[in-house]
Amino acid sequence: MRTVLSILAAAMVIALSVWAYQENYRTQAMIGETERLQREIGDARARLSVLKAEWAYLNRPDRLRDLAEINYNDLQLLPLRPDQFGRVEQVAYPSVEEPITFENAVEVSSEEAKP
Repeated sequence: MRTVLSILAAAMVIALSVWAYQENYRTQAMIGETERLQREIGDARARLSVLKAEWAYLNRPDRLRDLAEINYNDLQLLPLRPDQFGRVEQVAYPSVEEPITFENAVEVSSEEAKP
C-alpha cells in the first residue's frame, strides 16, 4: 500500500512539473507577443505623428492659396475673404413651435394611489 501511494505521489509530482513547465512556456510566449504588440503600437504612433505633421505642412494656407491660383482654370476656386463670412446674428434659426395640447385630456398620476 505504501509503495502504491509513493508511486501515485511521484506520478502527481511529475504531472504537476510537466504542467508547470508548459505554463511557463505559454507565459513566456505571451510576454513576447505583448512586447511585439507594444513595439507595433509605438511604430504606429510614430507613423501617425509623421502623417499629422505632413498633413499640417500640406494644408498651409499660403500653399493652398497658391494651388488655388495655379489651378483656377480647372477648379474655379476663389480665395477666401473676410467679407465671405457672416455673423451669428445673421443665421436664420427655425422658429420654436407651440407644444401640442390635447383637449379633454385626463391627468394620470401614480401619486394619488399612494396611501
